[in-house]
Amino acid sequence: MTTTTARPEIDQEHWQQRLEELAAKHEVPGATLAVLRLGPDGPDGDELVEAATGVLNKSTGVEATPDSVFQIGSITKVWTATLVMQLVDEGLLDLDTPLVEVLPGLQLADEEVARQVTMRHLLNHTSGIDGDVFTDTGRGDDTLERYVAALTDVAQNHPLGATFSYCNSGFSLAGRVVEVLTGKTWDAALRERVIEPLGLTSTSTLPEEAILHRVAVGHIKPEEDQESHVAPVWMLPRSLGPAGLVNATARDVTAFARMHLSEGRAPDGTAVLSPSSTAAMQAHSTDLPDRFSLGDSWGLGWIRFDWQGERLYGHDGTTFGQNAFLRVLPSQGIAVAMLTNGGQPRDLFADLYSEVFTELAGIRVAESLEPPTEAPEVELSRYVGTYERSSITTEVFERDGGLVMRVIPTGSIAEESGATVEELALHPIEQGLFATRAPESETWMAVVFYTLDNGAEYLHYGVRANPRKV
Repeated sequence: MTTTTARPEIDQEHWQQRLEELAAKHEVPGATLAVLRLGPDGPDGDELVEAATGVLNKSTGVEATPDSVFQIGSITKVWTATLVMQLVDEGLLDLDTPLVEVLPGLQLADEEVARQVTMRHLLNHTSGIDGDVFTDTGRGDDTLERYVAALTDVAQNHPLGATFSYCNSGFSLAGRVVEVLTGKTWDAALRERVIEPLGLTSTSTLPEEAILHRVAVGHIKPEEDQESHVAPVWMLPRSLGPAGLVNATARDVTAFARMHLSEGRAPDGTAVLSPSSTAAMQAHSTDLPDRFSLGDSWGLGWIRFDWQGERLYGHDGTTFGQNAFLRVLPSQGIAVAMLTNGGQPRDLFADLYSEVFTELAGIRVAESLEPPTEAPEVELSRYVGTYERSSITTEVFERDGGLVMRVIPTGSIAEESGATVEELALHPIEQGLFATRAPESETWMAVVFYTLDNGAEYLHYGVRANPRKV
């Protein structure tokens, strides 16, 4: 990491004002921001600027403050990956040893995958286990054990290691490995091994812990012309803990990132993770079929980003009406966390993070894919069909000379969250690559059609591989 010796202080009042203005522009009810920049001579020289705007709950009007706790969603996965890498440091786990050596009774829909899947497959999302399985196995301490037992009924989305597909299920499985090797619940292991050593007093994993703080609730907007309202469900089932149940302030999220910026050390010098494991988490592990919508590659837990030739890592999180964003620029010791509870948070992220990183580091958020002014000639009929995985059915069809993608949420989470069917126009970029965006969003997302070596056809959208129904 390199730092400069003469640099202006981060202007808290300016970023407070910009957060307020941009959150209002993008109809985000409440948001908090934390910007951390490491000092050139150790923790005493660190700069931390915080801001907050709006309300935590439109029904109660409770104001958002820097001390407010939000759900950080899938940023949790990096915390779970940190736990896993601690076990690697201790010699209790090998990333490339089949998991059946730790979980002898592991049963999956594909018996060969059950025999061969490794922790590396889980951390870089290449296991092929269908990822959006939100089975509620209760609030008891055996919830992950029961969840893993139920994976025997979960379809294999793609062959082991054949492609990338974002996998919540794999992180619940990883959390169960943590439990077996530590003899503690995932929640207790995370608290004792990460949360407490870092002094994160506002971070928790259970609702009865979160309620002791100033807590945000999510807001959803089922229809375009409706006002957003409080989401009917607050939290995912406990069985999804290792994939997305950490609650924290933006300050605590940057404190976690600080440890990763500091070769695994807490501010007091405590070694939370070894330098080698810290580096391995940030290093390239697998590429993404869609290099345009999020990052260009994945590490072990971390998403990797290329912004104008600068390498960043980070993660996003999405739960019921809440979205979280973390980006880390190691070359300049900068970490930025933003937590939100509704509206158009990705548009807010694109605007605000571009300003923050331009001001502090001279770089901006990578430009999103956009359709060209003149649409290229591409063959459309080859992509028409139904693509299906757990929780989502996607129908692609032709209409008025173009392609339309109908996204149909299914399963218990769709029912609980109030998710609705969405139709998105696909704008061609080149053969196999299209751009789309939701009606009220400014941010474009890529849709990629591709074929595996075994001839199976997939639609890749929202960092998930959706297999085509035969």
